[in-house]
Amino acid sequence: MRYRALGRTGIEVSAYCLGTMMLGSVGNPDHDDCARIIGHALDHGVNFIDTADMYSAGESETIVGKALHGRRDDVILATKVHFPMGEGRNRGGNSRRWILTAVDDSLRRLNTDWIDLYQIHRPDHTTDIEETLATLGDLVRAGKIRAYGCSTFPAEELVEAHHAAQRRAVSRFRTEQPPYSLLARGIEADILPVAQRYGMGVLVWSPLASGFLSGRIHRDTVDLTTGRAALTPHRFDPAIPANAAKYDALEQLTALADELGCTLPELAVAFTQAHPAVTSTIIGPRTLAHLDTALKGAALALDDATLDRIDEIVPPGVNLYRPDGAWRAPSLTDSTLRRRPPSARAAA
Repeated sequence: MRYRALGRTGIEVSAYCLGTMMLGSVGNPDHDDCARIIGHALDHGVNFIDTADMYSAGESETIVGKALHGRRDDVILATKVHFPMGEGRNRGGNSRRWILTAVDDSLRRLNTDWIDLYQIHRPDHTTDIEETLATLGDLVRAGKIRAYGCSTFPAEELVEAHHAAQRRAVSRFRTEQPPYSLLARGIEADILPVAQRYGMGVLVWSPLASGFLSGRIHRDTVDLTTGRAALTPHRFDPAIPANAAKYDALEQLTALADELGCTLPELAVAFTQAHPAVTSTIIGPRTLAHLDTALKGAALALDDATLDRIDEIVPPGVNLYRPDGAWRAPSLTDSTLRRRPPSARAAA
């Protein structure tokens, strides 16, 4: 397992990061089995674990905390805050009030005194970014977290956060966690160059495109009643015209993997590792077998000829689907932000 500097934090992390979204009621509810998955990853050189408070409503953090008993000092532990936790007002978002509550909840569930990387899970346009950054800086000084970053922030918001940190004379986001795969290369056009410019570490998620690149999905045989396809059928249904380009690319990428003598998942994860801006790729197994499959491909390095072939199938900077289904910019979802009052819409 290779290790890389996490941006300019001075922290060294493994090239694979163990994602734990599937550990808990949403994926694998067997805590003992989940502990075996975590232990197996650590035994094979993974020293980086990523979770979030909202994964299985906190259960994932609890599982991770129990599994790391006696091994906490060897692990770079990351978690996230933003999405609502429970009913009622002020139980989510990026406000000082909620972050100060949420970090203590995460520390308790994780059974640890500190979090190595605390990440803001999505933007929150109801809270000034200066307020969020100042709060995170206070948590560093309090010893509750070591560094902080963000997840799935648009490039322009990364730039704004950087300048806000300068204005407020506080530390800036040190990492970004965006989606990246053979089918979702949009971040190559903006997020990754911005991260390189500011020396940010980058943890990429969903390298298998939410299961589309798992090797089990085929245009003629996809089962929309089970697994990921059942959860998000609009992403997998071959009858939907918008999915045609994905299936076309899938067939070509599968053929390419066969030529290389590797599996499609191995090709998919190795692709994310080829970009110089990527620090670590998050692999999110539900079972020990899934983890072994991912670890098996860790040594695969793609040569320039293979990467050129991939560029022909899915051009650089192109998304064949919208990879983040959990958040959309208010400028797109709130029509009042993109429509003048009726009386002011005419040019004369």
